[in-house]
Amino acid sequence: MKAGQFKTPALAGLLFVVLIGCDDGQNAGSDGFRRSYTDARAALETGKYDKANRIYARMMQEAGPLRTRIQLEYAHSLLRSGAYDEAAQQARALSQGQTGTARSAALSVLGTAYHEMGLTALTGGDPALGRQYLTQAQTAFAEVLKNDPELDPLGALAGRQASIAVQLKAL
Repeated sequence: MKAGQFKTPALAGLLFVVLIGCDDGQNAGSDGFRRSYTDARAALETGKYDKANRIYARMMQEAGPLRTRIQLEYAHSLLRSGAYDEAAQQARALSQGQTGTARSAALSVLGTAYHEMGLTALTGGDPALGRQYLTQAQTAFAEVLKNDPELDPLGALAGRQASIAVQLKAL
């Protein structure tokens, strides 16, 4: 499974509802912020990843109490654009400051980024680095699947985890 297939429609819907009702006196409740979110989401869903990434990066500066959700969507957008290292950086930072399902959501993006980085390292002839990334991906997925299995309703993360186990065994 490719990273581009990793989607969070439920998160998008929830965030949209939160944005519609948000009026905390900060930029996150403004019409401009809502428009930016809608533009970023539309760009992401139509494969215009560079545009989505630019908008999400800008939004993070003014997201206020929605920063966590915007950062998760930004990490997801980076992941889908193939910017795995940047996606991992965003998701890692987010996962370190979260607990519960919010942490698991960040770890699912982080694990996917690590998996893709591991595959890239293996293809590039660096099995040690590949093993390192694959092990990190496996650890992230294990935590998500243990603590929040409902985040993997179609088995994509479990499938990645099984694929990683086979790849690690072969190294």
